[in-house]
Amino acid sequence: MPDLLGELLAPLRLQGVFFSRWSARAPWGVRSEDEHCAVLHYVVGGECQVLLPGGGSVVLRAGDLAVFPRGAAHALADAPGTPTVLLDQVIPDRKAGTHTVREITGPGAAVVFLCAGLHYDELGDSPLYRALPAMIILDRDMLRAEPLLDHTLRGLAAEGQDEEPGAGLVALRAFEMVFVLALRTALRNLDVPTARALRHPGVSRALFAMYTRYHESWTIESLAREAGMSRSVFSAAFHELVGDSPGRHLAGRRMSEAAHLLRHTSVPQATIPELVGYGTPVGFHLAFRRWSGMTPAEYRRTSRSEPQARHVPGRQDAGR
Repeated sequence: MPDLLGELLAPLRLQGVFFSRWSARAPWGVRSEDEHCAVLHYVVGGECQVLLPGGGSVVLRAGDLAVFPRGAAHALADAPGTPTVLLDQVIPDRKAGTHTVREITGPGAAVVFLCAGLHYDELGDSPLYRALPAMIILDRDMLRAEPLLDHTLRGLAAEGQDEEPGAGLVALRAFEMVFVLALRTALRNLDVPTARALRHPGVSRALFAMYTRYHESWTIESLAREAGMSRSVFSAAFHELVGDSPGRHLAGRRMSEAAHLLRHTSVPQATIPELVGYGTPVGFHLAFRRWSGMTPAEYRRTSRSEPQARHVPGRQDAGR
């Protein structure tokens, strides 16, 4: 069976992890704005509340894991209504590849939890990835049914691990594994569009082809054959489950790969159209400009002259 989840996550190109260990006593509260990374919270002991911008809250108890695939704004606190402090004021420098310990003192109940921010290349977050819920909660019972995920989290939470040789690198790699395992668990157990698309036998085959063989000369008809479905049934099912047409989704996959080649490699610009499945440079040029708002040459020049800038295109229709 094709590893569609692996291919879905591969374009994200995880680039590093910042993680922190917190020990807090009530009253306390920390909030974050939209982060440009996936965020994980794992409660080691005690309990806390996830406070959402709309006013809702979710209790996290010992052994629960919260995942924010796109780093949506939220807060953690001992209780709803507790004043919160902006995370940037508590930890102003959260570079990938580093970690820290924070303690908040108070007279109330104690909680210990781990937080991690997984930085990835936003050019790789496909419509399927963006269709994931803003927040995913995996409770203790669900984690215990996934031994590898559960044991990895318990190992990360073990006391004294921060002092072991190589502990930082081990923790960084472990959190990356937790992220992948958590998404796999969520997609197996939750009824969300991304999960339904990955479970659909025909649509999943077409998606796997798009993610692994995007350079081939696909048409809607050939993708439907790959899925083992008629053109009309395939197009309707794909749009319902993915939220996009097959042509736009394939174009988006090609464009994100082209943008990666332009920004991060020295591959000659003239060879990129063929590498990402375009028969003519003119067709690629027009499609890339519609997708990014820039010509390929402008995109390469801008990306390299401003390496810290976030060049995330508007993802307009790049072709059908």
